[in-house]
Amino acid sequence: MPEESGGWRIDDLARRTSLTVDTIRFYQREGLLQPAVRVGRTKEFGPDHLARLERIRELQAKRFSLAAIRALLDADRGVDLVEEVFAGDIGVSYTLEELIQKSGINEKTVAVLQSERLLRDPAEFGQSAYDANDLDMIRAVGELSRLGIPNPILIELARIYVDGVESMQSQVVEIFSGQYPTSLTPEEFVEFRSNADSAAHSLYPLFTRVVEYLHKRTTQRLALKAIELRAGLPQTEDE
Repeated sequence: MPEESGGWRIDDLARRTSLTVDTIRFYQREGLLQPAVRVGRTKEFGPDHLARLERIRELQAKRFSLAAIRALLDADRGVDLVEEVFAGDIGVSYTLEELIQKSGINEKTVAVLQSERLLRDPAEFGQSAYDANDLDMIRAVGELSRLGIPNPILIELARIYVDGVESMQSQVVEIFSGQYPTSLTPEEFVEFRSNADSAAHSLYPLFTRVVEYLHKRTTQRLALKAIELRAGLPQTEDE
């Protein structure tokens, strides 16, 4: 296909992207790549198809599943903010078996973490494998256990944190998606979403800092309250 025509046949597109023709056709069947444009008796692909394939490759490098990639490609707003949430997760990936082996935690304990929804299936957040975040969390649970925290306490703490964080973050997502009632007018909300999209790379780390601060200060305040209450309790012989 001459370069001047602005279009390429599927084998030309494959060479430009270092993909196979079968892979490109697979993306089309999965709804990830728009159909070729019929020009006369041939079908041509253009710069938009090339850009789309490069985008798919970028998202795959971040270990997004095909379903998540399709959703991100079809989304008209907020994609930068969504991706920022996953920033830093690129790197090694693990199967569940590899995760168990590298963590040093037995399979039964990991199964409990799964049942209590502390260790989540990667597919729930659009990923195809576990990563360093999952490994670090499991190792932390193992360290807590080795420091003498009983398993029933660990399990109950997991339930408290999972339920609390899930509820809080659901409301945050509802705010950004317009489902949570606010005092903003429709016009003000559109402006808010536009500003959020343009500042996506700054928003997530800033919100994370605020949440970390609140978590630390709340823990300190409640811990002091617990110490004061404990001091007022009758002492046992062991104490």
